[in-house]
Amino acid sequence: MPKYENRNISNLTRETYAMVLAGGRGSRLYELTDRRAKPAVYFGGKFRIIDFPLSNCINSGIKKIGIATQYKSHSLIRHVNRGWGHFKKELGESIEVLPASQQNGDGWYVGTADAVFQNMDIIKSEMPKYVMILSGDHVYRMDYGPLLASHVTSGADMTVCCIEVPVAEAAGAFGVMTVDEDSRVCRFDEKPANPAEVPGKPGITLASMGNYVFNTEFLFEQLRQDAAQEGSSHDFGNDIIPKIIESHKVYAFPFTDPDSVRQPYWRDVGTLDSFWEANMELVSPEPELDMYDRNWPIWTYQEQTAPAKFIFDEDNRRGLAVDSTVSGGVVVSGSMVKKSLLFSQVRVNSYCHIEESVILPKVDIGRGCKVIKAIVDRGCQIPTGLDIGVDHAMDRQNGFRVTDKGVVLVTPAMLRDLAAK
Repeated sequence: MPKYENRNISNLTRETYAMVLAGGRGSRLYELTDRRAKPAVYFGGKFRIIDFPLSNCINSGIKKIGIATQYKSHSLIRHVNRGWGHFKKELGESIEVLPASQQNGDGWYVGTADAVFQNMDIIKSEMPKYVMILSGDHVYRMDYGPLLASHVTSGADMTVCCIEVPVAEAAGAFGVMTVDEDSRVCRFDEKPANPAEVPGKPGITLASMGNYVFNTEFLFEQLRQDAAQEGSSHDFGNDIIPKIIESHKVYAFPFTDPDSVRQPYWRDVGTLDSFWEANMELVSPEPELDMYDRNWPIWTYQEQTAPAKFIFDEDNRRGLAVDSTVSGGVVVSGSMVKKSLLFSQVRVNSYCHIEESVILPKVDIGRGCKVIKAIVDRGCQIPTGLDIGVDHAMDRQNGFRVTDKGVVLVTPAMLRDLAAK
């Protein structure tokens, strides 16, 4: 994590309310989000994506947090209640789940701005001076203190947190902006097909991270106006930001590491390929995202499980895992696991070969299976002798999803359909 000197911002964090927008489906993850919202998707061997913005808040000193949920939110709410339900209101701490409940109006959340608008009374009851709007579906570590300090120092009405990304990656996926020499936002386009390049940096554009800071009263004023605007999609990127950049002070805050020339780690794991790639990065000897950094821990809920276990030491039946991450409760019985992540309570039975795969919790892999470059969803029971990722034509015939980059997704529903054939 980047370290900042003279970080006198404790008053700012105490005066800030964070609203985490966690209602998105994540449709580009296909069947992986059939049973859960994108922020509830598993990541990194033991975490959920929502744990990253929540941990950033807590580590930054922001302890008044609302989580706006909507799409298939049960597993997300259960995870938050179990892992984040220990905060005490009497100490000025709170993490509250805010399902769409028609607080203002008679509809569900329509857009990102509407999700905040419908919870204005709840935010107001906390009496914050600043409101931070956070995307709930990105993986990164960030100290929000300097962001708040920059917002106040600049005199901004709104501050947009941004990051430099390749144009090809941003096209159709991110809001992008143009700024002047003082970092004031001059133009904002939501998910353009041809993003504007950063001057002097061909092939690079300045993308919004979906994280915003507002002065509270200014935010409420804009939300009320937007709610009354006929034809609005009630979205920060589509409606509010383009409307206010000429008449109000909107500044960009670059997400950078002052101690390094490298771009800080930030991943939008919004596709199956990017999800697989981000998890695979973690099994390298020195990954960009250091999950072992005790100065900036990622908090989560985890079940109490037995230690991981590797059994049998025979020439053709040896329990091994190399260049891999293995969580508690895992049993590798006489099989080889290479460059893979095994979440909790996974069972790999004998004579299997698992390579470059992400195996989510409570998966049982039968004897004699090969699983190569795959994502196996929670609760899958892989039948004895089934090969996954070895022959993509057979994978498709078996009803599995194969991405353009050759990652194979397997879910319990797919296996049930296969068994019924």
